[in-house]
Amino acid sequence: MNKKNKTLGFLGAGNMATALIKGLIESGVYDPDKLLVSDKSKEALKKISGQFGLECFSSNAEMIHKSSIVVLSVKPQNIREVLDEVKREIRDDHLVISIAAGIPLKMIRSVINRDIPLIRVMPNTPALVQKGVSALAGGHLVTPEHMNIAKKIFGAVGDTVEVQEDMMDAVTALSGSGPGYVFRIMECMVDAGVAVGLEKDISLKLVIQTFLGAAYLAKESEHSLSRLREMVTSPGGTTAAGLSVFDNMGLEEMTKKAVVAACKRSVELGKNY
Repeated sequence: MNKKNKTLGFLGAGNMATALIKGLIESGVYDPDKLLVSDKSKEALKKISGQFGLECFSSNAEMIHKSSIVVLSVKPQNIREVLDEVKREIRDDHLVISIAAGIPLKMIRSVINRDIPLIRVMPNTPALVQKGVSALAGGHLVTPEHMNIAKKIFGAVGDTVEVQEDMMDAVTALSGSGPGYVFRIMECMVDAGVAVGLEKDISLKLVIQTFLGAAYLAKESEHSLSRLREMVTSPGGTTAAGLSVFDNMGLEEMTKKAVVAACKRSVELGKNY
């Protein structure tokens, strides 16, 4: 993408929209003058305008009218009302990208009553620091060019993968909810460090950097996760002693059950829309 980019508008100025705007500008994927944002909150618009110098709108319809690509970044419970408000401004040549969790493309299509290119995206919260991963699922009118545009937008805040829409509940359970699982495990490790005598601030620093370093090593290494685990596990050593507790207490089965439970809940919530 370059300065000839089509105008990209964000309907909603929340945390994820702010993260995307920050990533797009800092990476050079978009210039600020090609980015628009609308929100009902004057405070949110004032904050985002002051931070990035974007053109802001209190009218969602006016923003959409001036945009070629629209990112729906409103809360799922508000999306039907918002779509009803702006559907007359949505054109056949618009590309609409939704990051509203749990909202199927068919629901968006039915409300706007128009068959246009639609892409559903499930980002996760590390996108707030440009280290996220986003899963993208395109509707039947989405072309490779449309998908490449979306991948470049979300690539500004991390990695991207393309999936079929029927896999979005699985994605939500794994990478969408995943940061919550990781934070919970980190909390437990910090407390375990304190239990063996460390000061809490030292334990916290050790745990955060251990997770950060291990994740980076997994991403950059040519070795599989299993091989990396074996490389740090000497027979009869300290790591082996700790891992044996995980195995004896069923860590693998517990993790699978957690992801399955989250997936089922995602399916249930999706039925509400």
